[in-house]
Amino acid sequence: MKNYILSLDQGTTSSRAILFDHQGNVLALCQEEFKQYYPKPGWVEHDADEIWQTQYKVAKDAIKKANISSEQVAAIGITNQRETTVVWNKTTGRPIFNAIVWQDRRTSALCDSLKDDENIRRVQQKTGLIIDAYFSGTKIKWILDHVEGARQLAEEGQLAFGTIDSWLVWNLTKGATHITDVTNASRTMLYDIHRLCWDDTLLKMLDIPASVLPEVKSSSEVYAHTAEGMFDTPIPVAGMAGDQQAALFGQMCTRSGMIKNTYGTGSFVMLNTGEKVVTSKHNLLSTIAWQINGNTQYALEGSIFIAGAIVQWLRDGLGIIQSSTDIEKLARTVEDNGGIYLVPALTGLGAPHWDQYARGTIIGITRGTTAGHIARAAVESIAYQALDVLRAMASETDIGFQELRVDGGASANDALMQFQANLLQIPAIRPKIMETTALGAAYLAGLAVGYWKSIEELEDLWQMEKTFSPDAAFNSKEMVRYWDKAVGRSKHWIEE
Repeated sequence: MKNYILSLDQGTTSSRAILFDHQGNVLALCQEEFKQYYPKPGWVEHDADEIWQTQYKVAKDAIKKANISSEQVAAIGITNQRETTVVWNKTTGRPIFNAIVWQDRRTSALCDSLKDDENIRRVQQKTGLIIDAYFSGTKIKWILDHVEGARQLAEEGQLAFGTIDSWLVWNLTKGATHITDVTNASRTMLYDIHRLCWDDTLLKMLDIPASVLPEVKSSSEVYAHTAEGMFDTPIPVAGMAGDQQAALFGQMCTRSGMIKNTYGTGSFVMLNTGEKVVTSKHNLLSTIAWQINGNTQYALEGSIFIAGAIVQWLRDGLGIIQSSTDIEKLARTVEDNGGIYLVPALTGLGAPHWDQYARGTIIGITRGTTAGHIARAAVESIAYQALDVLRAMASETDIGFQELRVDGGASANDALMQFQANLLQIPAIRPKIMETTALGAAYLAGLAVGYWKSIEELEDLWQMEKTFSPDAAFNSKEMVRYWDKAVGRSKHWIEE
């Protein structure tokens, strides 16, 4: 019996593999962190070979831990950190440079040089995105322009570009398959989300040869089988989606108007807009949610660069906590934030501000300020940033939000979730199965091979663990006013 689905969840700081059963329960989970490289301020890189090695290792470890054989795995689903860019040699299969991570800001000046009215309008109309260093397109150009001989190799058709999903499939099939899915393609700044194809005008704008691009597939179909020797038996690779789209699907936000926030390294608010592309007037991103059986669903997204990463900074940078789990306890040592507001613009501000020159700010410090106040302000900043995005979303649509489905590591923090519900004045709902990103990839793969028969069957599996109901008496007006002032102070900080 093909009893399980294996989900490969390749994230920004670790590679994870999770085996799910037919009820969506976790049978086994294995995780391995990998090294982060910061060669210059604002630059973030990964070793793509290390990403592959850690991902392959945990995949095999999960099968072993569950004490099953690969014959019992019906399919592999892949979800990945989006926008992170790998360029490799098609002959050797080796990367020609480190992976440039989605957080990386090295192409900010290039983005500024592209921002004339025509390009801004063209990029938004075709891709649903804005011109920003966040996306893959300018990262590809940077590698081709800065690695010796790269551009000539690309022109000769010898190089391949991929986001992390493409890189994993290439390795799983030992170089036989160079593909991506529509969700990851929609994050490159090179893909027309209306016509569902790579766009020649955008490729020309960034001087990127089409020969480096992967073939674009749907989010749920059998793409390939793992190569001989990868596992005991070949396994179909059958589902792919960028991490936030996978989380939207894993949360079963399958109907227009449903909304989720994933509190991970960054924080990503996503609103299902159905078969309609909503073009934002407030710096939100229009993106592809998924494509299943020829039906393409879209979403409106607010990408927040720093959420859980601010807790990591308190641990690793300031050293005021020993473990990320200590943050809630430290924040509870004070009754309120003591007038402290922390804007975590460590790599600029994402939605809805999109200010790559903003920098982190802690404001309101007095002699009475303690580590507890800073910890509380850091936790609250995660919720305030989500508020900023939902305020923008509310102005874009006539949808009245009924609830916010929450997931990701920081959603385990009850105090944060209650504060979030109070700020938004709608319930925050946490699911029983928290591994929603990996679960979404598993669902997509399972649908492709008939492990699950329909989306309706999957909707019946979704279960609530806890609802955080808003306190109607909570008055956030003054707090939000100070938050907005603090954000204003952080903006344009390093702009010449």
